[in-house]
Amino acid sequence: MSLSILDLAPISSGGTAADALRNTIDLARRAEALGYGRYWLAEHHFARGVASSAPAVLIGLVAAATSTIRVGSGAVQLGHQTPLSVVEQFGLIDALYPGRLDLGIGRSGQRRAELAHARPPERQEARVVDGLLIPPPFDWTRLARHPHLAFQATLLQQPGAETPDFADQIDEVLALLKGTHEAHAVPGEGADLQVWILGSSGGQSAQVAGERGLPFAANYHVSPSSVLEAVEAYREAFKPSDELAEPYVIVSADAVVAEDEARARELASPYGLWVRSIRTGAGAMPYPTPEEAAAHVWSDADRELVQDRIDTQFVGTPETVAERLRVLRRVTGADELLVTTITHDHTDRVRSYELLAEAWERP
Repeated sequence: MSLSILDLAPISSGGTAADALRNTIDLARRAEALGYGRYWLAEHHFARGVASSAPAVLIGLVAAATSTIRVGSGAVQLGHQTPLSVVEQFGLIDALYPGRLDLGIGRSGQRRAELAHARPPERQEARVVDGLLIPPPFDWTRLARHPHLAFQATLLQQPGAETPDFADQIDEVLALLKGTHEAHAVPGEGADLQVWILGSSGGQSAQVAGERGLPFAANYHVSPSSVLEAVEAYREAFKPSDELAEPYVIVSADAVVAEDEARARELASPYGLWVRSIRTGAGAMPYPTPEEAAAHVWSDADRELVQDRIDTQFVGTPETVAERLRVLRRVTGADELLVTTITHDHTDRVRSYELLAEAWERP
C-alpha cells in the first residue's frame, strides 16, 4: 500500500507512557495486518504528551512485535547524537530484523539554532494549488527563541559540543554503512537499511537528499506552507545514485477518520489545543479529551497560532479523507503518503486507520 504511518506514541490525558507504548505496539501489529507499507516512529523530547523520545529503542520493540512491515524513524535528529551512534543503533536492530529498517534522518536541532537568528517570514495569504490548501507560513523564529527550547538544547548535547555540518554527517552515516569509512561500525557496517532524509522546507535537508540520491520525506503535517517548495528543491537537486535512479518522495499528513463527519470532527477537536501546547514552547501536552478541549477559552492569538495546522488536518468520512489525501499526493507528486493520527482513545485511532485503509484500497 502507498500509505504508511507516523507514530509519536502519544500519551493521552489520564494515561501513562507505558499505556502509550503498549498502544504503539498494538497499532503496529494492526497496521501490518491492514497492509500499511511503513511504520515510522518520531523523536521528541521534553514533551509530557509524547513517549517517543528514543526512536531506535521503540523501533526495536515494534520490529520484534511485527514480521513484514518496514519499521523506521521519522526522524532521528543528528543534532543530538553522532553518526556512529545512529549507525550502531540501527545496525544492531538490522542484525535481528534484516531488510526491514528505514533510517529517517532530520536536522531539527541545527534548524532550530538557525531559526533563532533568522528574520520572521513575510506575511502571505493562504492559497489553493490545484485543490491543495497552502496556508500562510508559521513564524518558527519566535518559537525557536523560546527560553525553554534554549535550555533544553543544553541537555541534548554534551557541554561545549558543536554539531557538524548536516551534509558531512550524512556522508559519514553513508560511509559507515557502506564500509568506506576509516572506522568500522559493528554492528552497522553492511546493514541493509534504507536511508531517508526528512525536511520541512527547500533548505539543506532537501538539497542533501537530492544531491546524495536518497529518498526524501516532506512534512505537510508540520509545515504545510512549504511542502511544495521542499519537494521542488529536492527534485531539482536530485542526482541518481546506487540507491535511486529517480527522485522518491513521501509526504506526511495529519488525518482523523470516522464513520460520519460529526464523529470525525469530535475526535479531532482536541487537536488545536494540542498543537497550541507545542507552539507556545511548553511541549506537547497529554492529548486531551474532546470535553477537555471544549473547556478551553480561545483567544484570537491562540487561534492564529494553530490555524494553519487545523486547516490542513484531513478530517471526515473515509471517502472524504481518502479523496483529500489523493489530492495531496497528486499536487506534491508524492510516491507515498505518511499519515499520522492522534485521538484521545486508542480504539478510535485504530479505527481511523482501519477505515482509511479500506477507503484507500477501493477502486
